[in-house]
Amino acid sequence: MNIEHLKLFVRLATTHNISMAGQELGLSPAVSSAHINKLEEGLGVRLVHRTTRKVSLTEEGQAFLPHAEEVLASVEAARASVGAGSALPVGTLRVTAPASFGRMHLIPALKGFLARYPDLTVDFRFSDTIVDMVEGGFDIAIRDAELQDSTLIARKLAPDNRIICASPEYLEAHGEPKTPHELNDHQCVNLAGLTTWVFDSKDGPISVKTKGSFRTDNGDAMRDACTDGLGIAINSTWSVYKQLERGELVQILKDFPLVSDTAIWAVYPSSRLLAPKVRAFIDYFNDYYGSPPYWDTGVS
Repeated sequence: MNIEHLKLFVRLATTHNISMAGQELGLSPAVSSAHINKLEEGLGVRLVHRTTRKVSLTEEGQAFLPHAEEVLASVEAARASVGAGSALPVGTLRVTAPASFGRMHLIPALKGFLARYPDLTVDFRFSDTIVDMVEGGFDIAIRDAELQDSTLIARKLAPDNRIICASPEYLEAHGEPKTPHELNDHQCVNLAGLTTWVFDSKDGPISVKTKGSFRTDNGDAMRDACTDGLGIAINSTWSVYKQLERGELVQILKDFPLVSDTAIWAVYPSSRLLAPKVRAFIDYFNDYYGSPPYWDTGVS
């Protein structure tokens, strides 16, 4: 079974276009089509449905895809092991990540990462939607959450510390709440579906159903509305550390930390070996963020 044919098939499963998949691998449309034909002939099954506009995987193709991905990961790991680990990672690394975190904390580190691994090509896809990694053909997903999916292997890159913030303008106009219960007398800016805030206290958890005149499904919009004085909000320190440094936001209710177990995770499917390019990415960004991460420096 030809490894180059497998690479093309895996990319085809993502692009749904033979010409586009071939172009990513430096192949002409004619050669790409021939490669897929040879792969199908070797297996004795049809892997893709072809139309004039796009291609899609057959049922057999869908069943074959995870095996093809695992073969490629195994080959890459085997090649890297030759020469006492001296080989640098090569190929394309496909990463999906939340849009805000990706723009703020992945892109600024990318120049250094690519300088260290010049034979890698990085394909970032930023989306706040949780994607199916296998179906999307991703090597790594960055998740900002409490992990519950046991089918994924995860490595923690950094804590996701969440704090209560308000602008000095808002606090001057409305006063500063000293206990969680006093939030009932304030405007709160919420993410959709997250209106109940749970705090830790010496007497146990305190749950507060918050309310306000503005709600959004976007973390950047929530932070910006809070900075603009629309109300009090929960924010991740990685999102607001610059506003805190400039004094545009102030942390409040420091004696009542939020009950949360979220973190920034790098996850990958458990069906795959840890390919060298995946290991390189995880190790680099874990070191880059630091412990504690740079965005928590100076935050209480």
